[in-house]
Amino acid sequence: MATAKFQALRGTRDILSPESERQRALVNTFAEQCHLAGYGHIMSPIFEDLGVFLRVGESTDVVTKEMYDFEDKDGRRIALRPELTASVVRAFVQHNPPNLPWKAWYEGPQFRHERPQAGRYRQFSQVGIEVLGSDDPHVDVEVIALGWRFYESLGMQQVTLLLNSLGDESCRPQYFTALETYLRDRAADLTEAARETLEKNPLRVLDSKREQDAAVIAEAPLMVDHLSAETAEHFAAVRSGLEALGIPYEISPKLVRGLDYYTRTTFEFASTALENAQNAVGGGGRYDGLAESLGGKPTPGIGFALGVDRILLACDAEDTFPAPSTVPDVFVVDLTGGGEAVVVTDRLRQAGISADRGFDGRSMKAQMKVANRAGSPWAVIIGENELAEGNVTVRDMHGETGQTLISSADLVTELSSRLGR
Repeated sequence: MATAKFQALRGTRDILSPESERQRALVNTFAEQCHLAGYGHIMSPIFEDLGVFLRVGESTDVVTKEMYDFEDKDGRRIALRPELTASVVRAFVQHNPPNLPWKAWYEGPQFRHERPQAGRYRQFSQVGIEVLGSDDPHVDVEVIALGWRFYESLGMQQVTLLLNSLGDESCRPQYFTALETYLRDRAADLTEAARETLEKNPLRVLDSKREQDAAVIAEAPLMVDHLSAETAEHFAAVRSGLEALGIPYEISPKLVRGLDYYTRTTFEFASTALENAQNAVGGGGRYDGLAESLGGKPTPGIGFALGVDRILLACDAEDTFPAPSTVPDVFVVDLTGGGEAVVVTDRLRQAGISADRGFDGRSMKAQMKVANRAGSPWAVIIGENELAEGNVTVRDMHGETGQTLISSADLVTELSSRLGR
């Protein structure tokens, strides 16, 4: 009987080098931006009590259709995290950090059972930030600006910032009433899916991308026309702050994002380099009631999540942020049995010079073929005569300077000079 040959499950994938190196470089770039702004790193569990994510909103597809939830061996209802904001806020409530506002950044995988497509997988990676403990509109500006500067640091130029306000409890009830009344009057023109959403949360209907719903949504009342004086002032301060930083934005009055917990400032980053409807590369907003719903004190919060896969697709479309080189600086060819290569490669690596080597006692010709495939600019060749005399041969693999016999003791200094270090 043939042994079963397994493959990665639908919606998941193996990410090999150099693409994996590129993802790591993106996370490192994001981490540096967060460090400059005073954000600390948080690492949350991949699975949580199901109730943590039910607070995301039971009218959202994330909860009703996409969440991986199950009963564990202790009989608890568990969910693989479909997003990280709820996990971070749960951690905030649990640990009650003393210094506010509390600023955290994260990276890692999330899980949603949705239809796989370009840049969208059932296991996907995000980077993001959360700030809890301040409702200052300048915090909103800082959060949005950090995302914008991150895209700039990747070389992305075709990014549009969409901005909206979803109001708060001082004005949302009146708007919800107006919106629900309008949508019920036009229910016959909506898709069945939109009518189902209407019964759960009228606001979520505005997030429909279905063509049949578009005409109804186009004439729907707008939240920005129903803002209270306080929320309107907050929104104006956010816009003013972005303008002071020279960050362009577009008001998108029907932007509601995909989760129910958002209040007041809501935003999305869209890549105009991606030629499809799914062009969002990140977004977020305020969620001033989420901490309270997870058992904490009323605590304002704001944050964003940025999709790593979609960002890299946008970078490809703009021909920016290539994968970092994985080519070793030096390839060691050992013709004395391989033991000397162990010592030489270790010396080079300790000196900060990346080095690879041949294995399995192959011939000079075979090892040089491997060195050529590796693409290293320099080869260090160790033969019996060199070993006996304490020397090595350094060869320019590009053929510009030929090869030189040097003392083994001078190898690190010589290569550092040739590599410009």
